[in-house]
Amino acid sequence: MAIVRWWDPLRDLPSIQEKMNQLFEDTLSRTRGREEGLGTGMWTPAVDIYETAESVVVKAELPGLTREQVGIEVKDGVLTLKGERKVEKEVKEENYHRIERAYGTFQRSFSLPASVDQEKISAALKEGVLEVTLPKREQAKPKQINVTVK
Repeated sequence: MAIVRWWDPLRDLPSIQEKMNQLFEDTLSRTRGREEGLGTGMWTPAVDIYETAESVVVKAELPGLTREQVGIEVKDGVLTLKGERKVEKEVKEENYHRIERAYGTFQRSFSLPASVDQEKISAALKEGVLEVTLPKREQAKPKQINVTVK
């Protein structure tokens, strides 16, 4: 006689709910603001955050934006990126066949770790990618200890 494992249908419910939430979020973020004309409204740029021994780095995709259209603020341990991508007025609205690029304002906020030195934060915009470098404080950096043999 074979042993049959009992299946709990509720076990997979959280992962199914997470996938449904992601599906709705993806759909809404692509269509948000379409009713207002030319896809204007809020949009959310994609962001990568990684850490090195020296700093935390935030990279945000902001294609077509100039540095004047991007704002960076640090307040109370929170990094906020905001800006606006404006609609190109060279083509009339009725001449568009499809609008998939998002236009309008964006704002993303991230809590900073206590190890970041907020006075030394720098940012650069190159080829549509904003890179914000958040250097770590000296005491937060890993320190190499030499071991001596006695």
